[in-house]
Amino acid sequence: MHYDILLRTILAFFVLLILTRILGKKQLSHLTFFNYITGITFGNIAAELASEKDIKILEGLISLVVWTGLTIIVEFISLKSGRIRRIFNGEPTIIIKKGKIQQQAMSKMRLNLESLLTMLRNCNVFSLTDVDYAIMETDGHLSVLKKPDKQTVIKRDLNIKGGRSILPTEIIVEGKIVKKNLLELNISYQWVYQQIRKAGFNSVNEILYAELENDGRLFIDKYENKTN
Repeated sequence: MHYDILLRTILAFFVLLILTRILGKKQLSHLTFFNYITGITFGNIAAELASEKDIKILEGLISLVVWTGLTIIVEFISLKSGRIRRIFNGEPTIIIKKGKIQQQAMSKMRLNLESLLTMLRNCNVFSLTDVDYAIMETDGHLSVLKKPDKQTVIKRDLNIKGGRSILPTEIIVEGKIVKKNLLELNISYQWVYQQIRKAGFNSVNEILYAELENDGRLFIDKYENKTN
């Protein structure tokens, strides 16, 4: 009985190795959501072939080969037709355009502001004011293009000695003041209200996002569907 499991495991291993080589590097890199789902299903079939005694070896092999064949066919058709490729793979979505958050795109992607800020930090971007464009790729990763004046510059090129960096901090997120950040920065509510009034806003509820910059300025991004 143990020999049967051993045989199944060895067979599943080599079949999986061969078929993944046939599928190619694109499948392994999970470039699209379709690739990701295909990879998971492919692995599940191989795992069941190796461990489930109720599944005949021939049936498992047929499932793997058929799944591989269907994946190759879909990829081939996608290469020939841009419309079909968009159906299976989706399209990149612009989340930030010319420094402005695209709220409709975020709603469509079911992406909240906190998640966007986390993804930006993963791209070594700690301030929205640095971003010219941010694009959600088909694999779920965020690509960021910084503004020309925010491109990376080596301090040595400018003869600047290393100094203390101040991290840009969220002050208002989705119409609500972040209290703990005010306490950490020793900033009063009165100062925040003064700044938003100077910017032409009557209420915090009109502001989608505001952050304190390194130079003490308050960057403000308003809601698209709300007027002053």
